[in-house]
Amino acid sequence: MMNTLEFSPPMINGVSASKVFLAKITTAPSSVFEYLCQEFHHISSNEWQQRFEDGLIYDALGNRLTIQSAYIAESHVFYYRFLAHEIHVPFEHHILFENEHLLVVDKPHFLTMSPTGQYVQETLLVRLKKQTNNEFLTPIHRLDRETAGVVLFSKKVESRGIYQQMFAERNVQKTYHAIAPYKKELNFPFNIQLRMEKGEPFYIMKIVDGTPNSETEIQLLEHNNTWAKYLLNPKTGKQHQLRVHLNSLDIAIKNDPFYPILKHKDDADFSQPLQLLAKEISFTDPLLFTQMQFKSQFELTL
Repeated sequence: MMNTLEFSPPMINGVSASKVFLAKITTAPSSVFEYLCQEFHHISSNEWQQRFEDGLIYDALGNRLTIQSAYIAESHVFYYRFLAHEIHVPFEHHILFENEHLLVVDKPHFLTMSPTGQYVQETLLVRLKKQTNNEFLTPIHRLDRETAGVVLFSKKVESRGIYQQMFAERNVQKTYHAIAPYKKELNFPFNIQLRMEKGEPFYIMKIVDGTPNSETEIQLLEHNNTWAKYLLNPKTGKQHQLRVHLNSLDIAIKNDPFYPILKHKDDADFSQPLQLLAKEISFTDPLLFTQMQFKSQFELTL
């Protein structure tokens, strides 16, 4: 009989299995199906039933479960996440570089990094897993759905932590381009330092008083008296940092749906991409000890 360490759920259509632990609780559900419906109540019982019927729920030994399968405390269950309907994102990524440890990708606008909310198949990670057949692919850092440009993925579990630590220790130089209004009274280059905290709603950021926890160097590249192209070098990595920093100067990034005013756009509206691009990334490879530099093939124009 195989043990729990031997079973590795297969990747299905680019989607890796998620694992959930069945805890020992006072009033245990009668079945795994009942537990999943209670634990993940944002997913309908009909959807869970369909996943069982499609053979997408496994126990720790690799046996497919049914809606009648008993809840066995202190064991693991694996399940797959698929959505009946997803909005197709009509833009393609490009692989810029690949070696034994890394996959460097040029992400288009509107493509979410990893499965979340209403996107699974229409995410960069799942597209790449399907393309490479590598279920161990993991983003080392992230870009917003609205942002395009260079992003790194780890190909191997063994070396993933080393590259993640490189980002955690800020040993990576990132350069962004942005299109935003031109204001002749602003003198560049400009170093901006602000304290940023979670705002309301939770997915936006706000500026508060206190010791700065975010820093960006901003340069003016070109302008046409109305719009300007800026080069941004973030020294820290706060959520929405570049968007908040430019907005604080009253030059919000063109087509920003969050700043200065939150605008809820239709998810199928691809007509106005945020004019923010992760243009370049460079670092000394912590395993190969060579200088790495990658540039996006995308361009922002005035």
